[in-house]
Amino acid sequence: MNDLTVVTQQYTDRAFITVRGEMDLHSCPRLARAAAMIPLGGKRLYIDLSGVPFMDSSGLNLLIWLHRRLNAEGGLLSVTGLQPHPAGCVVAQCAARRCYWGASGE
Repeated sequence: MNDLTVVTQQYTDRAFITVRGEMDLHSCPRLARAAAMIPLGGKRLYIDLSGVPFMDSSGLNLLIWLHRRLNAEGGLLSVTGLQPHPAGCVVAQCAARRCYWGASGE
């Protein structure tokens, strides 16, 4: 069984989500619920994935959904701490407009 830990912090102009554990079909709904509860209109959302050793297509789809949501609301998504697994490599190579995908340690 995969344990996913999601910690959120909200400020006036930005929000942070720190994720620990595997992002897969079974755990992504927990992260999606946490992200959906944060009002993001015009904010920057930072997602720290340095504690994510594995991400499948469900995790990648969730990041795309978050990017689209933020883009529609005038915000910006920053993903940091990507690991060298295939989904992390795909995310790192995305050149989505108004989205910053940071490598581990940035």
